[in-house]
Amino acid sequence: MFRGVSAFPLTPLKNGTFDEQAFTRLLSPVVEAGVDSLGILGSTGSYAYLTVEERARVTRCAVEHAGGIPVIVSIGALRLDDILRLADDAQTAGVSGVLLAPVSYQRLTDEEVFKLYETVTRQLSVPLCIYDNPATTGFAFSDELLFAVASLPNVGSIKLGRVPEDLSQVRARLPDTVTMGIAGDWRAASALQAGFDVWYSVLAGLFPKAALAIARSGKSTESERLEPLWDLFRRYGSVRVIAAAAEMRGKVATPGLPFPLQAIQGEPREALSAILAELELA
Repeated sequence: MFRGVSAFPLTPLKNGTFDEQAFTRLLSPVVEAGVDSLGILGSTGSYAYLTVEERARVTRCAVEHAGGIPVIVSIGALRLDDILRLADDAQTAGVSGVLLAPVSYQRLTDEEVFKLYETVTRQLSVPLCIYDNPATTGFAFSDELLFAVASLPNVGSIKLGRVPEDLSQVRARLPDTVTMGIAGDWRAASALQAGFDVWYSVLAGLFPKAALAIARSGKSTESERLEPLWDLFRRYGSVRVIAAAAEMRGKVATPGLPFPLQAIQGEPREALSAILAELELA
C-alpha cells in the first residue's frame, strides 16, 4: 500500500456539497489504470474544508468504488476528538491506512506533535502515514522528531515534500517497516530514482497513466516532459491547477473547489489548456 503510486483525487463539490457522481467518475479511470493506492481527502481532496460527516460519506464512497485498491484517507483536524472520530469512521468504512498532518491554528511545538501522534497511533488498527507539510500546517518536522514519531506503533510511511540531503542516513534511522514517500509532483521522478518508495501524487488523481509512466520508466525524461505543468503547480498550487483541468475536461462541476478556493482563471487557465493539448495527457 505504501509503495508505488498513490493517487490523490479531488473531492468534487456541486453547489457546495459533495458530488458523489463526479467523484466516482474521477475514481473510475484511476482504478482502471492500476494505481497502487488511493489517497482520499488529502490536501487535493480539500479535507480541511469538509465536515466530519461529509468526510465519512466521501470515505465510504471511495472504499465502495476502489475496486480492491487500498484506500488511504486523511484524518487531520484541529480537535483530537474529531481526529479520533474520523479514524473510527475510516476504519469502519474499510480503509487500509490513514494519513495525518499536524493541523493546528496555533503553531505547535515538537512535544505537542509527538503527543498527538502518540495518542492517535495507540487507537488505530490500520497503519498511519505521517505527513510533513509545513507549507500548509506551518509546522516542519525536525529529523529527530520524524524518527521518534516514525518509531511509534502503527506507523507505516512518511510523506515528505523534500528530498533529504543524505537519504541513506534517514533511511537507516527509520524502522524497516516505514516507507518513504514524496509529495510535490515535480520532485517525484528524482525522489523515486534516489530511493523513495512511494509517490503521493496529485497528477495520478486525474491523469493516472501519465503518473504511472513517470514512476515505472525510471527515467527523468518522462517527468521533464511535464515541466510546463509542474511550473503551474509551483506558481499557483497543484490543487487549483488540477481542479481547473478537471473542470475543463468536464469531470467536475464549475466551481468544483470549496469556497473561497478557486481553480486558476484567466491567462493561467488558457496556458493550462494549451499545455494539456500539447502533452496529450491521459
